Amino acid sequence: MGAVVTFDYTAWSARYPEFNSTVTEVQANLYFAEAQLYLANDGSGPVCDPPPPAPSIQLALLGMLTAHIAQLNAGSSIQPVVPLVGRINNATEGSVTVGTDGLNLPGTAAWYTQTKYGLAFYQATAAYRTFRYRPGPRRVFDPLFQRRVF
Repeated sequence: MGAVVTFDYTAWSARYPEFNSTVTEVQANLYFAEAQLYLANDGSGPVCDPPPPAPSIQLALLGMLTAHIAQLNAGSSIQPVVPLVGRINNATEGSVTVGTDGLNLPGTAAWYTQTKYGLAFYQATAAYRTFRYRPGPRRVFDPLFQRRVF
């Protein structure tokens, strides 16, 4: 049902050039492996890719997650790692004070909204977070044996 993709550092670094100076290929591969904890990449996930040569949805989503994890851990050439978690809701300049909040988002949304990459992933996967009904076995009356069959 789901898609399986492999990580391509060259394509990922071309898509996210802000990480070229801070994330090595080895680190990016490790971040990609970590991203697979959040989005299944073994064929059991909800993402079904269109047939080639269409772009891979699964690869794009895992790329976003890899960039999110890279931003949280390594920073980028544009924005270094910040130890704050959540959205900055107040700041002062004299004697430097910064306050954050968790946005009171449902489930794991707050974790994804810490970076623009995570937020993009969260928005792109909205269709996959809906309820999926999987019917169980049906009970049928078998007139020949006069009993229920499962």
